[in-house]
Amino acid sequence: MARPRTPLLSRERIVAVALRLIDDEGLDALSTRRLATELSVSGPSLYNHFATKDELLDAVVDSVIGEVDLSMFQPAGTGTAETPWPEALRDWARSYRSALAAHPNIVPVLAQGPGRRPNALRLADAVFGHLVESGWPRGQATRIGALMRYFVTGSALASFAAGFPSDAEVYDAADYPHLGEAHRLAGHRGTVDEGAFETGLEALLDGLALRYARLVERS
Repeated sequence: MARPRTPLLSRERIVAVALRLIDDEGLDALSTRRLATELSVSGPSLYNHFATKDELLDAVVDSVIGEVDLSMFQPAGTGTAETPWPEALRDWARSYRSALAAHPNIVPVLAQGPGRRPNALRLADAVFGHLVESGWPRGQATRIGALMRYFVTGSALASFAAGFPSDAEVYDAADYPHLGEAHRLAGHRGTVDEGAFETGLEALLDGLALRYARLVERS
């Protein structure tokens, strides 16, 4: 039998199928046995590409981070920040949240930090470099990057609106006098959650703008 023109397995194919499994069924669905079945290969063949499940999971997480747009950041080292930092952070945060919202089951792993993941480290480098080039001290730039990551990943972990039962009888007026319409929240999940994210994002940027203004005044 002639050998196939392309290998049956590649890192990219394994990552793509693993991500699909996690998207469809959650993190617990990912196992070497299940993944091998989905790929129609033997389990040991996966170890030619990933030594451990943790290594595979890192690659899956990094593939999601690779979906985040970083074009708003001027590469560090040019000495200038082409896009004003508030605009750059706003556009980046929206793209970051969109990537996580498309793969919510992976967020708990992603929230642990960049580790050795190349795309995650490129993201951290781009944000930090842009802030420093915009005039933020390095220490504050580090904290702002962490703050934005906490905010974005937190907003993608779960739906606030979906956490309210749709049964109106739950909200007895005697116990919850201000939640008479709360049973409607789940039906407006997208609007509520997106609005909460945008409100929080603008509040964060407004607060950082005040800190930046004070920084400029003292310099």
